[in-house]
Amino acid sequence: MNIALWIVQVLLALLFLMVGFGKMTQPYEKIATRMGYANDFSPNIIRGIGLLESLGAIGVVLPVLTGILPWLTPVAAIGLVLTMLGAMATHLRRKEPQMLVVNLVLLSLAAFVAYGRFVA
Repeated sequence: MNIALWIVQVLLALLFLMVGFGKMTQPYEKIATRMGYANDFSPNIIRGIGLLESLGAIGVVLPVLTGILPWLTPVAAIGLVLTMLGAMATHLRRKEPQMLVVNLVLLSLAAFVAYGRFVA
């Protein structure tokens, strides 16, 4: 189980760090062109979402890797679950059901890490 947790943690970290960093560093107009939902939010909200995704990516790996406050890893995973719930609500509101599958997969992976690190 530990190996599976590590694989999922690294995958989540890479994905959320890449996406979050992109939201923080790219011009808002470019983000809005690629991600239609960005038009529903202000540039500061998009940057905030990117920051939360980046912090979640770091938090899902670093605490348990270093052994410093390892309880923060499942907390970060729960934060990513909540982020995905928000993303699902946004895509439902915008009538974008194709995006729900991606959100549900990421939510499930983050929930797996949260469960595995809290219980295991």
